[in-house]
Amino acid sequence: MQVSHTHELEDGRSHYSIGRIKASSGWRAANAAGGEADRLAAVRALIREAQEYDADAIIGLDFEVDAIKRADLDGAPLQRVAATGIAVKFAQAA
Repeated sequence: MQVSHTHELEDGRSHYSIGRIKASSGWRAANAAGGEADRLAAVRALIREAQEYDADAIIGLDFEVDAIKRADLDGAPLQRVAATGIAVKFAQAA
């Protein structure tokens, strides 16, 4: 599965969009270490999501951090890393 941060594939292959997809790592305490591991987990989950749509690649990979702190709970604030991208299928040769 090719994954690109840009909207182009590294080999320049023609492709068409299946749609935007999103997946995330698990929730963890906001002050806990593990940022790079969370990004990797989010990318792995995004690849699994793309495979369910029979995609050949993901373009436009981007990350965001989701965070929550419920006002009615005294627990630790939580966060997770979410990965988004566009699942694409390679265009068939003419």
